[in-house]
Formats: sequence, C-alpha cells, structure tokens
Amino acid sequence: MAESESLREIVVRTITGDSTTVKLSGDSTVDDLKLLLKQNFPPASLSLNFHLFFKANTTPLFSLTFFFPGVKLRVQSRLSMHNIGDGDFMVLVPFTKKDTGQAQESDQSKTSTSFTNENSISKFADSAWSEIMQDLSYMRESAGTEDLNTERWSNIRGDGEEEMVGTGCSGSFQVKRKGGDDCDDLILDLLSSPESENVLDKKNYERLVMVLGSFSCLSHPNSGDCMLSRRATLLGFGVNGEGLHTNYGSSCLCPVWLKAIMQAFAFLNIVSALLQLRQERVSLTLLEEMMNQLGKFGVKLDPKDLQHLSVLSPKVVRFANDLEDETNSNNAIIIKGSAQRKVQVKENSESVCREMGVLEIFDALKQRESFLRTNLWEAVECSMFTKGNGKVTVLSLEELIVSVKSCRLAATTRSNERKKARKSSASSSSHSNSHSDPRRCHDTNTLSPLEMVEHLRKGIGSYGQMVHVEDISAREAVHVGIPNDVSQDVMSTLKNIGVTKLYSHQAESIEASLVGKHVVVATMTSSGKSLCYNLPVLQELCQNMSSCALYLFPTKALAQDQLRALSVMTKELDCGLNIGVYDGDTSQKDRAWLRDNARLLITNPDMLHLSILPYHKQFGRILSNLRFIVVDEAHAYKGAFGCHTAFILRRLHRLCTHVYGSDPLYVFSTATSANPREHCMELANLPTVELIQNDGSPAARKLFILWNPKLYRENVSKKTLSSWDTSEPADENSEFSSASPILDVSLLFAEMVQHGLRCIAFCKTRKLCELVLSYTREILQESAPHLVDSICAYRAGYIAQDRRNIERDFFGGKLCGVAATNALELGIDVGHIDVTLHLGFPGSIASLWQQAGRAGRREKPSLAVYVAFESPLDQYFMKNPRKLFGSPIECCHVDAQNQQVLEQHLVCAAFEYPLSLHYDEKYFGTGLNSGIVSVKNRGYLGSDPSHDSLAKMWNYIGHEQC
Repeated sequence: MAESESLREIVVRTITGDSTTVKLSGDSTVDDLKLLLKQNFPPASLSLNFHLFFKANTTPLFSLTFFFPGVKLRVQSRLSMHNIGDGDFMVLVPFTKKDTGQAQESDQSKTSTSFTNENSISKFADSAWSEIMQDLSYMRESAGTEDLNTERWSNIRGDGEEEMVGTGCSGSFQVKRKGGDDCDDLILDLLSSPESENVLDKKNYERLVMVLGSFSCLSHPNSGDCMLSRRATLLGFGVNGEGLHTNYGSSCLCPVWLKAIMQAFAFLNIVSALLQLRQERVSLTLLEEMMNQLGKFGVKLDPKDLQHLSVLSPKVVRFANDLEDETNSNNAIIIKGSAQRKVQVKENSESVCREMGVLEIFDALKQRESFLRTNLWEAVECSMFTKGNGKVTVLSLEELIVSVKSCRLAATTRSNERKKARKSSASSSSHSNSHSDPRRCHDTNTLSPLEMVEHLRKGIGSYGQMVHVEDISAREAVHVGIPNDVSQDVMSTLKNIGVTKLYSHQAESIEASLVGKHVVVATMTSSGKSLCYNLPVLQELCQNMSSCALYLFPTKALAQDQLRALSVMTKELDCGLNIGVYDGDTSQKDRAWLRDNARLLITNPDMLHLSILPYHKQFGRILSNLRFIVVDEAHAYKGAFGCHTAFILRRLHRLCTHVYGSDPLYVFSTATSANPREHCMELANLPTVELIQNDGSPAARKLFILWNPKLYRENVSKKTLSSWDTSEPADENSEFSSASPILDVSLLFAEMVQHGLRCIAFCKTRKLCELVLSYTREILQESAPHLVDSICAYRAGYIAQDRRNIERDFFGGKLCGVAATNALELGIDVGHIDVTLHLGFPGSIASLWQQAGRAGRREKPSLAVYVAFESPLDQYFMKNPRKLFGSPIECCHVDAQNQQVLEQHLVCAAFEYPLSLHYDEKYFGTGLNSGIVSVKNRGYLGSDPSHDSLAKMWNYIGHEQC
C-alpha cells in the first residue's frame, strides 16, 4: 500500500502530439524514466537520443514560452525534486548527437588557413545573429511597445546546440556555449540543496562563489563572448582611439563597474530564488548580511549596486516598502526595507503565495537574467557606441545612470505625446468624419425612399460615394378569382385577412395542389407565396379532421413568422388545427403536447433529423396522416446543407411509405433560383413537379444605389527604424486612404432612421452587426437622441426570448431598424420596410436580391444601398454595375449521389427502420449496395446470414446513434 502511494503518475508528450502516462516512485531518476519510456513508448523507442523537458501547467496560454518545451531535466536528478502537479507534464524532444571523433579527424585534416577562415565565418555568423536580435529588440522599443518587458520575459533565452531551455549562465567572455551548462548545474544544486536554518551554508557559499566567478562580463548568452567586444569588432571601432586586437573575442571591454553590476545581479537573482523556495521575503538587511559573509570567501559586493540595478532595470529589480502588494510583481525581485523575512498572508486574501517547484523557480531566474542583460546592453550600447566617431566611449557608472534616466524621461515624454496625439487625432477624425461634418444631417423630417436618394446625394454622399443608381421600375398585378374548388371555410379565412381575389400564380398553384400534384412556386420576393401552400393545406385539414401537415423552414425566425401568419388566418376556424413550432427553442412540455395533439407541425431540417425521424414512433399519428410537406425557401437548400437535407427528406418519405402508409404531397416555394424545377425534383427525389413561375404579384419602384466609400488624403508618418539612431525626423508622405465601410453604413443607417424610414442593415457577421449598431447609436446620440433606442441588432447567439421580443417589436413597428445577419434574409414578412442596407457582397446575386426583397412590400417604393468593402469583387461591381444588375440569378445544385454523405444517412436510416436492398434503392439510389457494405464493415450494420442479399434486412448495431 505504501509503495503504491509513493508512485506518481507522469504524463509524457511528444512535439507531434503523442502522449503516454507512466508510474514511477519519487526516488527514481530522470534516467530511470527515460529507460522506461524506451521500453514502452514507441516515439522514445524510435529515437536514439532524446531530452525530457518539464512543462508546468502555470505557463500562461498566450505566453511565448507556452509554445516551447520547458525546462530540460538532468538525467541524474530525482523526480521528487520536481514539483509535478495536476496538469504538469514532460515533453520528449529527440536530438542527434554530433560524432566528436569524426569531427576532430576532419578538423585535423584541414589547413590552418581554412580553420581560421571558418572560425572567423562562424564567429561572424554568431555576431550577425546577435546584432539582428539586438536590433529587433531595439526596434520594438522604438516602436513604443508598452508591454515590452512581459513580451521579452516570455521568450525562450538561447538556442544551445542540444537544448531548448533558457539561456545558460555564460561564463566569462571566453567561455563558449557549453560552458553555461556547468553554471546552470551549480545553480540547480544550490536550489536543490536541503533547507537549513540559514539561507546558505558553507558548502553552498562556495558554490555561489563559483557561480559569481562566471559573471565577470556582459557576455553573449550563447557564445559567451563579450558583447561590447563583439560590437566594437564588427564596427571596426577602437577604444579611446586605440584599436582592438585583431583576434576578435579575445578581449573584454566591460568596465570594472559593469563587471561588479553583473556579479551583484547574479548574487541577488540566486538569493531571491532561494528565498522564493523558502517562501521568504527579499530584505535589504538579509542581503547586506549575506554580502558580508561572501566577503570572507574573497568576493566583495557593494550594496549600492543593488540600488544601481533598480535604476538600470526597474522592472527586474525594485525596492518597495513593507505595505506594498507583491502579488503583481510580474516576476520582478522586490527588495523590502524591513528585516522581516517570512511572507505574511492575510486570512481573507484571494492571492495566496503558491509553493513553486525548483525548475519553475529556475526558469523564472533565467528569465530575469535574460531581461537584465537586454536592458544593460541597450543602455551600454546607446551610451558607449557613438555612430560616426569610430570610438567606444567608456563611461563611468554615474554617467550611465544619468544617461539612462535622461533617456527614460525623454522616452516617457515622447510616449505621452504620441498617446496624446493619437487620442487627439482619433477624436478629430471621428468628429470630422461623423459628428461635425457640415454635410451631416441633424434634421428629423420625414422623407420618402425616392427623396432620400437626392438627400444623400447632396449630403453625406456628396463626396462621390454614389457611383451608380439603378432604377427598377414598378410592375402591375395580375388578379384572378378564387378557384371554385376552395371550400367555404377557406373562403372565410381569406376574408378575415382581407383577401377577395388572388394573384394569378397563387390561383394556379392552389389548383395544382388540390388535384394532387407536387408543386414548386418560383416567383419574386414579396409575391404572396405563403398563400400558395397555406390554402390547400388548410382546406385538407378542415375537410379531414385526422389529416396532418409538416412545414419545413430553414430558420427559426421564418418559422415564428409563419406561425404568426397562420394564427391570424385561422383564428375564426374551428377545425382543431393545433398549430405549433417544434424546434430547439420548444420546451419539453410543449414538445410532448405537440407530439400528441398538433396537426400542423412547423420545424426545420435539423430538428427533423435529430428529434423526429430517430423517434418517429412518438410522431406516428402525424406521419400516418401526413398529407402535405411544405418546403419553404427551397433555394436555401443547396451545397452541403442541401445535400444533407435531400437525404433527410428521403428518409422521411421512406418512413411515411414503408411504416405508416402515407404518401404526402410536396409544395416548394422559392424566389431566387435559376433552376427551381430541377432543383426541387433532386431535393425530394420526385419524378415530376409542377412549376409555377408566371408572377402575377405587383412590385413597386425600387432604387438600388451602389455606394463606394470615399478616398481621402491623409498624412502618414513613416519613421526609419534603426538600431543605431532614432532621432531622425519623420518623413511625412501624403497617401490615399479609404473611409470605413462600417462607418458609412452606420451613417446611412442613422440617416434612414432620422427621416422616418424603416430599415434593415444586413451584415455578414455577428461582430459587424454589433459594430454597426454601436456606431449608429453614437451618431444618433448627437443628431437624434430620442431615436437611440429605436434600433437594435438581430443575429444568432441571442436567447430565444430575446429574439422573440425583437421580432415582436420590429414586426409591430416599435423598432425603426435592425442590424441583422442573413437571419432576416429569407421570406419573413417584417411589415413595411423602406430601405435595406448591404454591407459588402453577401456571396451570391441570389442572396443580394433576397435581402433587397425585404423592402418594398405593400406596393410602396423602396431603396437598397450596397456599400462596398475594398475586396476585389466589391470593387469590380462598383466599376461594372451592369455585371451585377444584368447577371442572371445562380442555379441551385444538390449532390444527392454523394457517397460519403449517403453512408452517414444510411446509418441513421437503419436506426429508424431496417434497410433493404430490394425496397430502398428507389430512395437512396444505385450507391445503396456499396454504402451498406461500407458501413457494415465499420461495424454499424448487421443482418441475418441465412437470407440472400436481396432479402436481407440490415439492422443498426452500432454503438453511437446518428
């Protein structure tokens, strides 16, 4: 029992995504773990050599260190020294060892000259890389990055030959990359040593002295070369007029005070890590005591250098009073003035000091070291290297501190000025673009859509944004009498809604449905297609009290709209219709009632697939008496969505015929399709469909504006970023820039609402809806504050109750306008809409006309405005209006022979009712046989082996329902 309790689970992952979990005791070493992985984990078995890195789950998700393996584990270290918590894991990283023998043999065969040249090239490459990294960091600083420290601390330091861990502690300037590993080992030994009464015992003081001996130079973290020497050699500088030795890298240019600063920081950094392990504060008193103790070992450190560090790198080292909160220190070393060492945690404090593991603290230590090196290098480089005089000016520490303070003050001043200028510019731009534009209208007088065109041309459109106005003429209605076959009940229903005669296409469609034909009505938007299916359905349901009908709509908003229309039509009928919507917003209580009582059920293809067909026995009453299936907005069922809908309709028809003995008629309606008959036949697998396309409805005049946001000149400040000098004056260049289409749509939206025009602003995404709404409300707040609450957004993502409230207020006229996605694109009767705004091309000409058709009902003139983005397609239509208005509407295509989709639906069909090759080929086509074999081989279907292939019934036996 004790043995099992001492075992710990360790998760090991690879950089390719493989993962395994092993169990080892805490006394096991990393070497034991590697051996176990080689025996049981294929990625480890296939790798000749690999490292293990420890990854703590506290790494911030958006930190750059999150994407790196973590801290490399030494093979001799015990697992117990690593504070492995929930969510922590190891990362396995393969590597290839260099063949030292071959390398030495090859080197010996080379001439001295080639060795020298290659060595110079290698050194120059290292130097160039260092310069690039320094210049990039300088450019980030010059660009005004406010959170530079956080970004740099997140970076992995160094790129050793075999390591992906933070910078090794460089030795002196002569020590190369591998020299850092010994220093890191000493630091890890210090951190891993048993805790004693004093922070350091004699042995650990000796280790600390060895570590501090390595910090005798501001050296490059990877190569160990003196960074001052590297830069001077690269530039050919001399020191106070005296040239350097030609053997670059063999001299250190660090002044004595800089060496002392580096040693003081190394001391402070290590002691801070030790105290963090002990959960103790870093106090100035303790540091001075430890510095005095180090003096006995021959290392002299000056406490004043700690103050200097806080000036040179205040985000790494800073002094604080005892009352200052340490929870937001961002990994900085906080030196307290008091001698109190233990951290006091308040009882009700939400931020409790968390115990950290050795490797986690070591990684934080290396981060601080890397950041301090960067800060020191920038300060030293800026002060000691002067462009143009060819010399390295050696400054005193006091002169450097004065220089740093001056530069920091100047940078702060420039940053504040830039922020103030940006704020002023943004305010001025916003003010000039919207609120204070002399052409911006503040009136609220009522205008008609036709008058609005001229109003825009003289107002906010006077910059030339209105590149084209298409005038679409009105169309007269063609009326006919109500067919004689219509019953008196239906006639009274028509009178209740004020209909005394029908449009020609309505009468033609009703007559075809009443004689038992499948019908597709393909007329323009707002042409009264709802009556084409509502009248024959209501007549059938009134004449036969058991008959049922199923309405399919692609969106919930459209279903709710039709429910409202049917409720008004049938309020005087006493036929027990029990109409209801069965979708994702329907409560469980209402669903049960609808299953038992509804005769006209309104739903959508998704609900039909998920909740009706799999549980068809609960809907047996409806399916056995199903007389009509209405598919509204049939043009929406195309592409992948249409392909799935086609198979759902086949499954529905199969159940109706095989199980419940019904044969319902189909009525399709569509407004924007070039091939409505062929499309609907393929969609529902029908042999023939009666096409009704002679539109007898009237259409009012519509003006369609193409609006291209203006171009205006602006001054763009371009600075040449240089790692040497940023004091060059800005080059002011005048460039053309485009106004925001979002702002233009918002201005247009506000104009429409101000002048009494009801409007829908169609946007392609939810985010654009909210942006347009926000901008428009800001504009209205200045020009017409009483109208701010008269607009809102309508999109997916709202809860059902909020959508119903918006629909009720908008359809009832309480709201003047909405910013909407294509949720309001389909044939919803939103009452009288005067204007539609279109932010960008919606993806197809059919969708554009569908959206524009929301305005202009009730035979009143309407306006549509298409506002272009800078995309090539939008700009093409702006320059070629005839390509937009003269192009035919696209065809709708459905691939009902798609084998992959077929197989998915065969599994669902078998779950609903066993499949038969003999009976079901007429529903699923010639791919049925191969589809059954495929899903059978995957373990979803089974059959009685005693039957032959044609007589076999394939049952669903899979583990997951479709």
